[in-house]
Amino acid sequence: MSTVLFNTLDLALLFTIYQCLLFAFFLLVIKKGKKQSNTLLALFLLSYAAIPLDTLINFGEEFRQFAINFSANIFYVFGLAYWLEAVFLLFYVRSLIYKNFNFTKTDLLYLLPLFLYLIYETNGWYMLDMNTKQAILAGYQIEAEPAYTRFVNLFRECFRTFCGVLCLLEVRQYQKRIKENLADIEEVDLTWLKILTIGFLIIKVQAVLITLGYMTAIDLSFTIDYGVIGQLSNFMVVLLISLLIFFSLRTSKIFYGVDNPRVLSQEKPNITAEQVNHLTLYMTTQKPFLEPLLNLDSLAAKTDLPSRQLSRVINRHFQKNFFEFINGYRIDEAKKLLANEKYEKVTIIEIMAQVGFNSKATFNTFFKKLVGVTPSQYRKEQLKKHQ
Repeated sequence: MSTVLFNTLDLALLFTIYQCLLFAFFLLVIKKGKKQSNTLLALFLLSYAAIPLDTLINFGEEFRQFAINFSANIFYVFGLAYWLEAVFLLFYVRSLIYKNFNFTKTDLLYLLPLFLYLIYETNGWYMLDMNTKQAILAGYQIEAEPAYTRFVNLFRECFRTFCGVLCLLEVRQYQKRIKENLADIEEVDLTWLKILTIGFLIIKVQAVLITLGYMTAIDLSFTIDYGVIGQLSNFMVVLLISLLIFFSLRTSKIFYGVDNPRVLSQEKPNITAEQVNHLTLYMTTQKPFLEPLLNLDSLAAKTDLPSRQLSRVINRHFQKNFFEFINGYRIDEAKKLLANEKYEKVTIIEIMAQVGFNSKATFNTFFKKLVGVTPSQYRKEQLKKHQ
């Protein structure tokens, strides 16, 4: 990076800072929605904005000289964000997918690397006198850094990658658990969040490769063009932040919060025969499954059972998740209609909608799974028996 105004990479970093700061302001001041998620996303964006700023200060020639003239104390301050951004992203993802997400004491462990780094940086930089700092910055060369600083950077990037992996695992866990709360999952589109979590994970893996690249170049004299990987990462960040801004505006429509499995594992209330009989009777007499938008909370309200206890009854007694439980009743109802001569002229699509399905693909797949044949084949076989 030799100039500020005309260096494309500098412009990409500056644009990333601008994006992050502007959207963070929007989330905190203007945007309505889930306040906790908005705040965590804003903190992620603010910490991510500090990373390219740290890069510009340390490696952009014009920015670096300006920072030296301004104050040597500004160096490495923004580098603290490396230890925060991945943690904030993890908390943001959790706040989206879990009902009433709250921080626990164990969550403080994610901040432990930051505190350890603060101690390390305080002893190695902040406690030095100003003249010593100025002398170090004036003669700075990355090759002259002590070897242990490179291992600190490698640990930092591995930690960020670890948090990125946790983000992806949380999304996958949510995808599995959503069937315990919804009977219709077609509207729950996680594609964008998968793209973002995988995208940021790739960037973090690239950061590990970059660190290994300059470590091998300095310590083993084995040159890897890690600069190209770094340049690619900078442009990927611009794209991912743009996607995050666009798609996060739709999260309130996409996400139906589920219970945190770590909380549920601590609760083991008993299931009574009365609860099982009450639920079974209600399902057969009132047929709530005919409502297309039925979910766990609405069924819990109808049956006067707490949502968590209703989920336990379905999971433990019936050995099904909510998705399978409700759609099983819908398939049984569809079988009755398909076998009834009075409904011979009614299309399968109309029957599908009448029993509560919104998706033809889900109806056909689930019908074939439970019955063994397609709806049209089943109707044909049943109507032959009446001839």
